[in-house]
Amino acid sequence: MSSVPFVVTKGENDASPVRTYLRTGERQANPTPMERHSTRWLWLGWLAALGVGEAATFPLPPAHEGLVGQVQEARVHDGETLLDLARRYDVGLSELQDANPGVDPWLPAAGQRIVIPTQYLLPRGAREGMVVNLPERRLYYFPPAAAGSPRVVMTYPLGIGTEGHSLPVSHTRIIEKKVDPAWIVPDAIRAEHATDGDPLPKVVAPGPDNPLGRYALRLDLPEYLIHGTNQPYGVGQRVSHGCLRMYPEDIEELFPKVAVGTPVDILDQPYKAGWSGALLYLETHPPLSEAGHTPESDLSPMVAAIVRVKRYPLDDHAWQAARRIARRATGIPTPIHGRLPSLSARERSRQDAEGVGVIAE
Repeated sequence: MSSVPFVVTKGENDASPVRTYLRTGERQANPTPMERHSTRWLWLGWLAALGVGEAATFPLPPAHEGLVGQVQEARVHDGETLLDLARRYDVGLSELQDANPGVDPWLPAAGQRIVIPTQYLLPRGAREGMVVNLPERRLYYFPPAAAGSPRVVMTYPLGIGTEGHSLPVSHTRIIEKKVDPAWIVPDAIRAEHATDGDPLPKVVAPGPDNPLGRYALRLDLPEYLIHGTNQPYGVGQRVSHGCLRMYPEDIEELFPKVAVGTPVDILDQPYKAGWSGALLYLETHPPLSEAGHTPESDLSPMVAAIVRVKRYPLDDHAWQAARRIARRATGIPTPIHGRLPSLSARERSRQDAEGVGVIAE
């Protein structure tokens, strides 16, 4: 299925209700629907009572190409929220919100059509080990080649650090693997919770109250882990003190595949460009707030991403389309230039609306 155009409305920053609630953990006398649902996830997350999706695994495209997966559609079931759909399709909440602007994440209408953004451009860089793209809130794992089998790439949504607590852009590696880890609570976090009237012990034992979940991969960076969670609704959000959170079922799948010593690249790529056949695609995500630039203030990072991969000069039509896609930031790879053998009526209408410089033969 082809991607579809949207007009994006922004405004969900660290002061949004979901971030405030997840950050403080306070119980409200009159909980909002989101808060009630968050508590429900705490009880049901481990059992996956609402159904969970499988990790996305794709054949690795040739080095000169980068598009994997396919955009999907779903219909909201009665009583579902975007959190439920995110878990079912193994995407993060922010990904669904970006791809479906204007949809109430807590009270979507039953039967409403939801775009599931399960098509991706691979981040720029080495295709080995783990690659974490912070603005995308997504991890890519490139397993070693197996004898007689083609290489694949696996991808998972992540929860990342709040502003001021984000992982640094860096090249690191996995230095330890731990099943049922105890959480040695950093002093700064204990002080923060004490100030909020929610004191924490020095050590949280393994079990359902441990925010690290059942599996943890330690990075060669002080106090940073890739781990599971007992709060799966935080996956896809900026809610941690820097660690990378995964759905319990995702870390359970990934953990045995990853060896100590596996390289990990931490990237900041809100704009990804790449080819699929004769089509040049652009995928955009809202830049991290601490990056100091927005699509409205500075598009030079987007231009640089396209220039690195373009095979020939692009016309004004393609650059205008790229600017529109950057400002909408739906997270869905969209062609900005190239050739298609044929176009359906729906795709032609979409491209006309988007102003994409794609030529039908």
